[in-house]
Amino acid sequence: MAHDASRPLVAIYPGSFDPLTNGHLDLISRGARLFKKLIIAILRNTGKQPLFPVEDRIQMIRETTSHLDNVEVDSFEGLLIDYASRRGANAILRGIRAISDYETELQMALLNRRMRPETETIFLLAGEEFSFISSHMIKEIVTLGGDVSTFVPEHVAARLRKKFPAQR
Repeated sequence: MAHDASRPLVAIYPGSFDPLTNGHLDLISRGARLFKKLIIAILRNTGKQPLFPVEDRIQMIRETTSHLDNVEVDSFEGLLIDYASRRGANAILRGIRAISDYETELQMALLNRRMRPETETIFLLAGEEFSFISSHMIKEIVTLGGDVSTFVPEHVAARLRKKFPAQR
């Protein structure tokens, strides 16, 4: 099926972004070049105990992406595919770091396609310099007093230092 040129490509890049990493930022920058509009969508997951509240994560992402006019930051609850429908998105952007990511992402993409065929999932491979970075690893390093300043944007590192003063 050909793309309807009158319909702009709107993509959603979903995630927890807790915290935002340079790997996320790489995908956001590349996605902003590919799509007319890129919505960074933070899942409000009440079952998890986040490092930063959703409002702080939204603010950190906005600070980091303010130079990208076609990037919007939002949050949502419930099914991603329902949120995509509400926002008129025709693509979901997902990053792949390793084969294990692909297996999980493929399952979600196939489920989403079954529920809403008009929304495509587009995978971007992580840049090799970011392929080992995950929010989970950042949290682990910072809670053990390690320095994460090379893995996250500077203002995110500053907030992490404030939250974990023992960090080197």
